[in-house]
Amino acid sequence: MSEQPNRWEEMTWQDAGEITERTDAVIIPVGAIEQHGPHLPLNVDTVICQAVAEEVSRVTGVPTIPPLSYGVSGSHGDFAGTIALRPETLIAVVEDVIDSLHASGVRQFILLNGHIWNNGSLDVSAEKLRVRHKDSRIRALGYVTMYPGPEVNGRVQFGRGLMHANFFETSVMLHLRPELVRMEKATSHLDVDSFWDYRMDQVSETGVWGRDVAEANADHGRSEFERCVRTTAEAVAAAVREPWPSSAHRPV
Repeated sequence: MSEQPNRWEEMTWQDAGEITERTDAVIIPVGAIEQHGPHLPLNVDTVICQAVAEEVSRVTGVPTIPPLSYGVSGSHGDFAGTIALRPETLIAVVEDVIDSLHASGVRQFILLNGHIWNNGSLDVSAEKLRVRHKDSRIRALGYVTMYPGPEVNGRVQFGRGLMHANFFETSVMLHLRPELVRMEKATSHLDVDSFWDYRMDQVSETGVWGRDVAEANADHGRSEFERCVRTTAEAVAAAVREPWPSSAHRPV
């Protein structure tokens, strides 16, 4: 464990070469710039994902690159402020980033996702790249993936990926960046069960999806953030040491 994360962008090219010789892995945080209700800033998904990535880097020594800040956010609809990539654009960006890192000697890639609507693009990217780079390992996961979903205390009973700007995200932002949170404007939205996923502006007039947002607090945010870091760091530390399936398939 080091005192600081290994931030790729702060290294020299020689530093990058040396750290790749020690650990051929890298964390790629992927966020979004999109509406998060009247009380949270547009960069929530990027802020939280980058913070988790940097803490995981500090704990494990695996370097992290700057976050890919734009995501697949078109389904927020007509709320102002959102900057969205098409799914195929995010796929192309991830391909280019990983191709560049591969050329620098990186062979293990953790795509750490902070926005659920990025999932499809990141899964496609991982599939394409594991075929293209047969000497590499690629995994896309959310920063809450490594502990059971029902343990995430977001005060959302239904809605799956529609939970948004909710008790969980608001609490974590109160822990990480309280100066960006406007709790006097916090609103809640009663989540309902549905088979379909909808545009956010079709199901919420405020862009919020989840109950009890006004009860969000920094102590809960710190607890959730620390658990995300701990469980993700444990998974990443084990992953980069995981043996390849067999010596016949291990890259040379």
